Amino acid sequence: MSDIKEVTAALLQFRDERDWKQFHNSKDLALAISIEANELLELFLWKGNEDADKAKLEEELADVLSFCLLLAEKHGLDVADIIRNKIQKNNTKYPVSKSKGNATKYTEL
Repeated sequence: MSDIKEVTAALLQFRDERDWKQFHNSKDLALAISIEANELLELFLWKGNEDADKAKLEEELADVLSFCLLLAEKHGLDVADIIRNKIQKNNTKYPVSKSKGNATKYTEL
C-alpha cells in the first residue's frame, strides 16, 4: 500500500470513528480546502516570502492536504494518477523551450 493510501485510510478511520462522513459531501470538502488554504495564506501575511512559522505551516498544510485526500477518495480518484496526468498536461502547456525561467501563463507563451 502506498503512503498516500495509508494516510487516506488513517483519515477515513479518524472520520468514521467520529461519524463525520455525513458532513463530508463534495461541496463542504471543497469549501474546507479553500478555508484551510486561506489559513495557510494567513501565515505569510505581512511577512517576507519565506518567513512563515514552520510548525504552523505544517499544521495548515496538513489540513489542506487532508481535505484534498478525502475529496479525492469520495470520488474514487487516485491522487498519484491525477497528479501525474496534470503534470503531463502541463508539460504540453508549458514546454521547456518556451517557459524555462519565466512565469508567463501558457496562453501568453
